[in-house]
Amino acid sequence: MRYIMTIFWSFLLSAAVSYVLSSMGGEPFLIENAIILTVIFSIVVFVLGEGILKEKTE
Repeated sequence: MRYIMTIFWSFLLSAAVSYVLSSMGGEPFLIENAIILTVIFSIVVFVLGEGILKEKTE
């Protein structure tokens, strides 16, 4: 379930970022850019959550 929610929130955030940046640049909003950014955000969150920021149990 956490993977689905991570992808969902990554999509919402990347769509917002993509929309704002395309509006500032005067370009049309393309959903493909948001999907690409979603994949990048999700991979970064998965790597950070499962590997780098893993809590040490003693």
